[in-house]
Amino acid sequence: MFQRRSALLGSISGLLDLGLTALSFPLAYWVRISVLTRMVAPGVVHPAIYPFRIYGRLFLAILIIWFLIGHFLRIYRDIELRSRQQVVLDAAKVIILGLIVLNAALYFVRADYISRAFILTIAAVNFVLLVAGRMALLGGSRRLRDRLQRFHYCLIVGLGQNARELASLIEQSEPMGLRLIGFVNPGAEVDPRISGLKSQYPIFALADAYGILQNHVVDELLVAVNNDELERLEPLIDRCHKEGIRTRVDLGFFPRTFPRVHLENLRHVPLLTLGSTPNNELALFAKLAADLIVSALALIVLAPLMLILAILVRFTSPGPIFYRQIRCGLNGRRFTLYKFRSMVANADELRSELEAFNEIEGFAFKMKNDPRCTPLGRWLRKFSLDELPQLWNVLSGDMSFVGPRPPLPEEVERYAPWQRRRLRMRPGLTCLWTLEGRNRLSFDRLVQFDLAYIDNWSLWLDLKIFVKTIPHVALGRGAS
Repeated sequence: MFQRRSALLGSISGLLDLGLTALSFPLAYWVRISVLTRMVAPGVVHPAIYPFRIYGRLFLAILIIWFLIGHFLRIYRDIELRSRQQVVLDAAKVIILGLIVLNAALYFVRADYISRAFILTIAAVNFVLLVAGRMALLGGSRRLRDRLQRFHYCLIVGLGQNARELASLIEQSEPMGLRLIGFVNPGAEVDPRISGLKSQYPIFALADAYGILQNHVVDELLVAVNNDELERLEPLIDRCHKEGIRTRVDLGFFPRTFPRVHLENLRHVPLLTLGSTPNNELALFAKLAADLIVSALALIVLAPLMLILAILVRFTSPGPIFYRQIRCGLNGRRFTLYKFRSMVANADELRSELEAFNEIEGFAFKMKNDPRCTPLGRWLRKFSLDELPQLWNVLSGDMSFVGPRPPLPEEVERYAPWQRRRLRMRPGLTCLWTLEGRNRLSFDRLVQFDLAYIDNWSLWLDLKIFVKTIPHVALGRGAS
């Protein structure tokens, strides 16, 4: 199914879930006062309950929490590909996480007047409605489309591997209404058949394609040819433009190493954008906004602790309080990274003498029981307290709370091309590999963790890494 149609179906499903969640509230209230009070003993469920209007805030909180959790869990992505078991599991995950968040919120606001039995009733009714609604949306729309013969017809130009892959994807999307008319041969040779597909489709000559556009319902023309053949298709593509037939071009002649491809305009000039890093501007802006707000609050709350640590650093060993070092940030931008000094003042000059003891394969340097560390510094590094001044780097926009750790310029100069992609995300205080134990991994493995983070980035992933980092740091695991 095409991405925009899949996104539309996801939006419709999200609105349906929101409506069913709203419906589950009055329905659960009726079940609570009319069914449970008769079926369950009064000692288990109290027969009295507040009037419905008292629960207005609870109703609004459930709608917001359920909606946000559904989007964080990405249950509305590729919804047409989900099996019945996945639909049930999606609803269960939303309900369970929603109950955890809701009960935590009720505990903090001291909302003891709200019946927990009523909340569980809402959850049970909502679960049934969500599963039934999703099944009805997918199954009902499919049966209605088949009965009314409302199909979306596609014609593929090309006979190569890319064309066959498109045909296979169309066949997989037949339950959602896609239908393949056949193939158009862009060259002079004629292949008798296309192998590897569930059905056999006609192969038309390029000259016959114009007649097909005129005499057959063609909703979309899919072009999957090589760069040389694309030139010969200009008249056909122009004809589709004149007739208003949507035309899509498979970019198989570009390197397929770019996982993100989209079209964007610079004023009136259309530009095909190829990228391998996150491009959701809204989500990236939300990440930056959260970084700025949380870092500002953290600097205020932790100011007394940071003052005490600064005094301890100043009076336990000679040298400056802060350690400043040039690091590489987003896309290689250089910035000054701040730490509480945890080593002797001339630690950088002594590093060359310790290179033979480096415990990490590659360019980075890590050494357990580094002799350059001061006694206080070892304790600071064990609990990552030496990195608290980097909150200022986050507030200034050079760093983020979560992201690949910022490397030294001399390390970046020795990077292989594939390793430089870790610079395409704003560096962070914590990342995936810090949770694995940084001293136990080779440098290549560290970079692979960073690239996996970039390829799978989402706000939800950031939140999970951030939450997992808290006990990891508190217990002093993984720090050198």
